[in-house]
Amino acid sequence: MLFDQMDKEMVKALIETIPAEITVIDANDEVVGWNKHEKRIFKRPMTSMGLNFRECHPEKSLHLVERLVGEMRRGERDMARFWIDLAVPNDTRKHKILVDFYALRDSSNKYLGCVEVVQDVEDIRHLEGEKRLMD
Repeated sequence: MLFDQMDKEMVKALIETIPAEITVIDANDEVVGWNKHEKRIFKRPMTSMGLNFRECHPEKSLHLVERLVGEMRRGERDMARFWIDLAVPNDTRKHKILVDFYALRDSSNKYLGCVEVVQDVEDIRHLEGEKRLMD
């Protein structure tokens, strides 16, 4: 895979540049990493690192995330998508927040964990017409 040829700093820059928040849990359900630490919509305290996701997830939706992760672990599901309206810093209006979960699997389809990808898609929702490169 081409990413294997990239040095650690390049991979880190790539992950920090992607316009989304990424949180990764491993096959043991432990939080093993996230990006955009200072700019996140869903803040993660450093004490979350290494914790079981159940210990740092809002109680209100925990049962749904447990179900989702279980389905991914068993191979019944590879992804899930939902969206919510949420107030964001420095704006008085609520933004549409898109949340995707993806199962992480190795080349033999063994479950390695999952990744949560969170994006503020408010501006994207209102695109019209075309804007060409360098316009």
